[in-house]
Amino acid sequence: MNKFTKVGLVAMLAATTLAGCGSDGGSDSATCPIRVGFVTDVGGIDDHSFNEGTWNGIKEFAKENGLDDSCIKYMQSKNDSDYEPNLSSFADEGYDLVVAAGFKFDKAIENVAPTYPDTHFLVIDTVSKEANVQSATFKAEQSSYLAGVAAAMQTKAQGGDTVGFIGGEEQDLIIAFQAGFEQGVKSIDPNMKIYVDYAGGFDKTEMGSTLAEKQYAAGAKVIYHAAGGTGNGVFAAAVARAEKGEEVWVIGVDSDQYDTGIYDKDNNKSVTLTSALKRVDVAAKSAAKQVLDGEFKAEPIVYTIAEDGVGLPEENPNISDEIQAKLDEVVQDMKDGKIEVTTERQIENGQVG
Repeated sequence: MNKFTKVGLVAMLAATTLAGCGSDGGSDSATCPIRVGFVTDVGGIDDHSFNEGTWNGIKEFAKENGLDDSCIKYMQSKNDSDYEPNLSSFADEGYDLVVAAGFKFDKAIENVAPTYPDTHFLVIDTVSKEANVQSATFKAEQSSYLAGVAAAMQTKAQGGDTVGFIGGEEQDLIIAFQAGFEQGVKSIDPNMKIYVDYAGGFDKTEMGSTLAEKQYAAGAKVIYHAAGGTGNGVFAAAVARAEKGEEVWVIGVDSDQYDTGIYDKDNNKSVTLTSALKRVDVAAKSAAKQVLDGEFKAEPIVYTIAEDGVGLPEENPNISDEIQAKLDEVVQDMKDGKIEVTTERQIENGQVG
């Protein structure tokens, strides 16, 4: 079996996972000047984080440019083995841009992209050298530093001395989140304790809840999660405590997760202190607009705090004026080059610093 036949077969098998917005029928160039397909990682489209943020960017692009809903679709990957067939399926169907969400697509994009030289690909959080691939990466350690500043100041305001970090998988990308968070915390209080735990995946909601319960029970007032769908479990643990009158917080990741932490709908109360944004929505929308305009850039693009590619939400209802003032100061210092954030962590998994 040659390479092209094999790719075609796996793509046919992947077609059963297709989901998304649009009509029951197909689409044509009259209603779809371009078509955009999005492949999630195992965290799923409703992770309230990385995947959902990317999909929101694609939906915003379609709305802003008058594209019919049938012009955009997504596929959910249940396992890592779904990545290549899902990417191939969109390419086989003639989609103009295929978006891959996450560093786990590194090998899949390298295997699939050369087979479809006329298809544009966007891969997020990993870098590809293929001639038809745009790579979007983010200085997530910068927004994580801000998360650390907020967590430490809120904890001190409550008379506490402990915060927590929960990551999805213990690998370089998520370690950068941890490293930035540590540095932000220590900039406020060098003696503050930081609990660190990794769940072993981005789709482990129950484990996220278990780890959060452990950290809250050990005295953490604020937990920052960089765990995708696993973070839903962190929120569940915090919401359960908040409903009993306990003041604990979660810092969300990638997109504004205020709504994820709501425990009192009548009064719009949320356990979300703030969220460390990684503007995956901007990356997806930008790549799609480039394809529409015939100006696609097949190159690495790094989003930093300088152009607001990372940061915090504009509105943070649970942040005090004092903390917000400090955050504004830190953001400006970062943009001015007065604060440099590294990706080297100081605390190992399960330890306290």
